[in-house]
Amino acid sequence: MRAMSRSPLKNVVLYTRNGCHLCDDAAQVLHAHGLTPQLVDIDADPALRDAHHEWVPVIEIDGVVRFRGRIEPILLRRLLADVN
Repeated sequence: MRAMSRSPLKNVVLYTRNGCHLCDDAAQVLHAHGLTPQLVDIDADPALRDAHHEWVPVIEIDGVVRFRGRIEPILLRRLLADVN
């Protein structure tokens, strides 16, 4: 997994909300893969709340939404391997 921590992915955004256990799980999975997401609380922005209300967590990597609800670790590893 160490190679994954050197991934050229630079912009990881985790759209979250307070009290979201799936969001906490997603953050742990991202950190375990060497990624440090920017946390964005969707409830602080009405447009984000409308867009992502039923889908949090939403994980955006380099401007592309890659996961909604849960992160599939196998798919994340494949995504990271594809960019290395």
